[in-house]
Amino acid sequence: MIKGYNEHKDFVTLEAWKRCREVKNFFYKEIILKLPIEEKYNLENQIRKASVSITANIAEGYGRFHHLEGIQFYRISRGSLFELKDHLISCMERNYISKDLFDNGIKLIESAKVTLNGYIKYVKAKVKLK
Repeated sequence: MIKGYNEHKDFVTLEAWKRCREVKNFFYKEIILKLPIEEKYNLENQIRKASVSITANIAEGYGRFHHLEGIQFYRISRGSLFELKDHLISCMERNYISKDLFDNGIKLIESAKVTLNGYIKYVKAKVKLK
């Protein structure tokens, strides 16, 4: 998975984190590079922040002592996915990206969203068991 990383049971084993990581990498490798220079301090900056946020909040939530705290961070991650969807729409509307790239991005975001929603539901159920 991550070269040189000794994987234990932590956030990197979560399918939701893995899917969000795919979204983050997609935006860094495919979208940011297509933006014009005049978007460097506006749209590009917003995309970078939201992309980093989707995985970082899952990691932080996973590290919280209480599951309810963790759920709040997972919800923030979910919000960042929606923010990236909006940025992707903006890129498409401004003709910065192709329709194929847009469609690929939407598929990745939707897949990550469904998986993250499932994880949030799982953690909520876990809290009710205690």
